[in-house]
This record gives sequence, structure tokens and C-alpha cells, in this order.
Amino acid sequence: MARKDYYHQSDAPKPNSLVPAASAVVTDSEGKILLHKRSDNHLWSLPGGGMDLGEPIEQTIIREVKEETGFDVVVEKCIGIYTDPGHVIEYSDGEIRQQFSICFECRIVGGKLSVSSESTQVSFFSKEELDRLPMHPAQKVRIKDFFADKEKAFIR
Repeated sequence: MARKDYYHQSDAPKPNSLVPAASAVVTDSEGKILLHKRSDNHLWSLPGGGMDLGEPIEQTIIREVKEETGFDVVVEKCIGIYTDPGHVIEYSDGEIRQQFSICFECRIVGGKLSVSSESTQVSFFSKEELDRLPMHPAQKVRIKDFFADKEKAFIR
């Protein structure tokens, strides 16, 4: 399914959906951040996705990281809650979603790097390398918040 993100754009369509979602900042032993290149918009992104009915949000992010990257993770802490109504996502099936995502810091406990149908590449990047990657601005906000290393979660 194709996807188009609008970020504070006047031509954004009006949302017709709100879906709880989760994303994860996962680091390796060198402090590099795990990203996958999405197959739907071809941008680098934190692993993550929508919550399923009957699933707690912690399981959502554990499942999504496994599906998109091959790694098993545990949740360490909440980085932030992101509900910016200026971030709208339009899908080819007619769904137009307002952003609602909780971002978690996670630690790898197993698995092995793999690419899924949702991604074309999976890799770890240093803080310096992140600036050169094509990435949606909302992803950059979450990564910036991770590096701020606050004790309390950001609410944006």
C-alpha cells in the first residue's frame, strides 16, 4: 500500500482515522541507531507501526521491531508521545491518519538483522550519519528527543 506523509502542509487532506502506533530507538553496542528504509515511501525510519486490537503497546513495539528488522528487543523507557495534528499520513486505500505514536527506547536481546516486506534495507547509523539520510521530519524529532536523554517523556 502506498503512503504519503504531510507535515504542516496546507494542502494536507483532512484525517479520517486515528490509530495508536509505536516506534523504537534501538541502539547497538556502539550506540548506533537501527533504522530501516521503508518500502512504501523510500525514507529511512525508526522501526514501528500500528497497534493491533487486544495488544498492549509494549507488545506492539516488540512485534514491530521483530517484523521490520529481525531483532528481539525489550522496552527500556518511553522517549515521548507524538500526537502532532499537523502530521497527516494518506494511504492509497483512502485512510487518512493523524499521527499518534509513542516512541520507546529499546535494547536488543536476540534475533538477527533481516529485511522484511516493509523495508528495503536495515542498518545501524552513527549520530553523524543520521543527518545525511533521507528521513521524515517527525522521525528526526524522535531521534533528537532520544539524544536529549531526559528522565521524563516528551509530549509533543
